[in-house]
Amino acid sequence: MDSDDEEELELQNDSIAYFDLPQDSLFTVAQHPVWGSLVAVGGSAGQEDEAPGAGWIFDISSAPSRPVLPPSYASGAVSDPQTSRLESLFSLEGHTDSITSLTWTLPQGEVLISAGLDGRVKAWKTDVQPPIGIKVTPLGEAQEVDEVNWVAACPSPTHPNTIALGAKDGSVWVYTIDPSDPSNALQIVQSYFLHGGPCTAGAWTHDGQLLATVSEDGSLYVWDVWGAAAAQGLTNDNGMTIVSLTAEDQRFEVLGGLYSIAIDPRDTFIAVGGGDGSIKVVSLPRLGDAAPARATGRGGRNARSGADPTAGGQILASLQNHTDSVETLSISVASTSPLTVLLAAGSVDGGITVFDATRSFSIRKHLVAVHNEFPVVKVEFIPNTWVLTSCGMDGVVRRWDVRASGTTDTSSSGLLREWKGHRGDGDGGGVMDFVQGGTGQRVVTAGDDGISLVFEST
Repeated sequence: MDSDDEEELELQNDSIAYFDLPQDSLFTVAQHPVWGSLVAVGGSAGQEDEAPGAGWIFDISSAPSRPVLPPSYASGAVSDPQTSRLESLFSLEGHTDSITSLTWTLPQGEVLISAGLDGRVKAWKTDVQPPIGIKVTPLGEAQEVDEVNWVAACPSPTHPNTIALGAKDGSVWVYTIDPSDPSNALQIVQSYFLHGGPCTAGAWTHDGQLLATVSEDGSLYVWDVWGAAAAQGLTNDNGMTIVSLTAEDQRFEVLGGLYSIAIDPRDTFIAVGGGDGSIKVVSLPRLGDAAPARATGRGGRNARSGADPTAGGQILASLQNHTDSVETLSISVASTSPLTVLLAAGSVDGGITVFDATRSFSIRKHLVAVHNEFPVVKVEFIPNTWVLTSCGMDGVVRRWDVRASGTTDTSSSGLLREWKGHRGDGDGGGVMDFVQGGTGQRVVTAGDDGISLVFEST
């Protein structure tokens, strides 16, 4: 071949390990809550129109750490001998469409839940037996809906092995899984049908008492799953919710619906992100206060006084700093004196905004087009820190120190590290999800290019 016709392809792979068994896109990744080296990924199994969903469990502990290298070092392609190939410990089979949600139950990770576009919710008992390995046993499945959008594990220690899910038809379901009874493993605890559009996101409060969900119709409901609020007379007239806000209340109306949610680690407020780039911040009730109060009714009207701090449902802030949908939110309580509460938002417009909740949600940092103008897919704080990790459709994972304030781009102060290895650049190789444990030492991705990469912070 004439040298003038040659095209040099330069690849950069910063990972210490990779998992490349999938034949198509990965959409979700989950990490065991006790044994953090155990990771599950899920997505589509192949290119065929009727390709089933597929998932795998693998162990990242076998990936050796790399020595600290000079900044000028650039590794080679995925086949670089310094990058370890990870093997599958177990294959998650039986879905007839893509797996879009994975989670291990809390607090011990006894059961792995997979769910997806086929509406199936499958439970897998996971017995970790170090140093032997892991034994995975199919427990059973349920299918009450046509398509599952998300799954979240309940953190309440008094209600172990409980999950919630939101469906395309707008319904919300809560299941408790009994690992000892394969004949009736998934037991319905509650089901809710107030959303008028697809239920797009959901989150439990950190004490596991309440479940908050949002919908494409612009509604936010906080469900009293276990009856703690009802015992204090705090539920709405419907007897199911403690906060009910919809687009009927013009103060809460968000054009294009709601697509993301995050709850303050102290369970004092909820932030929800909308299709028009706006964010609404809503107070949560204080369960356990001596004086009971009625919560907000449908449309956001409070049954007692709008100044009642125990009721919840007050709109604390309406934020607008993005021009497109806010797809991801994360909240951290940084260890300062006094405490600093940070709210980070990632948008389809390619930007990330960090708000200071302790200063009336003023903008602390605005990162403009930080993923090369591609959509930001996920932002997540390392718990109780100023450190924020993000991923985007450019195929890059980045880590930020958000203590510095102002409007910046990727060349400005605050960027701690970036990891490359996925194809990206809009070529079907964006990072769709990641996990980073409690310390952020290792980041594991789910890539649209069908690869999961393990990055290490040095």
